[in-house]
Amino acid sequence: MKRIIPLSLLTLAGTFWTTLSAHAICPVCTIAVGAGVGFSRYFGIDDTITGLWIGGLTVSVTIWTINWFDKKKIHFKWRSVITTLAYYALIVLPLAFTGVLGHPFNKIWGIDKLLFGIMVGSAAFLAAAETYEWMKKRNNGRAYFPFQKVAMPVGTLAIFSGIFYLITR
Repeated sequence: MKRIIPLSLLTLAGTFWTTLSAHAICPVCTIAVGAGVGFSRYFGIDDTITGLWIGGLTVSVTIWTINWFDKKKIHFKWRSVITTLAYYALIVLPLAFTGVLGHPFNKIWGIDKLLFGIMVGSAAFLAAAETYEWMKKRNNGRAYFPFQKVAMPVGTLAIFSGIFYLITR
């Protein structure tokens, strides 16, 4: 528990910082991440990998919601922080209360596998989405290849899934 709180706060701090200037994530990307969550649980894939996709989906939905607020001209103090906290609370708290999180034999490096996956997946998805926006700006507002906006975040989660598969095997 001593490791979970600092890592969680670090992940959330990074999410708050980047969501302030976030750009919309495309619907195809969000659907792909959602499908990844469903398939991983259905096929009994390790919780670190499932957590990666849950974290990516959470970041995607958070960014979508913030952009929806912008379109509807809904502004209130701490909007990004409250939205981010609400989504993570809606995901993590039910998992904790039902006993999915916190099982003593479901740990990697002393941290719950699902929670660790959520943190890494959130950070990786957000970093890939922000990298795409940075690359697009450097290329006169254009993507380098078709569906780059989808390929970068989903590809990043797929790469981390492979890495965690090899680690937890």
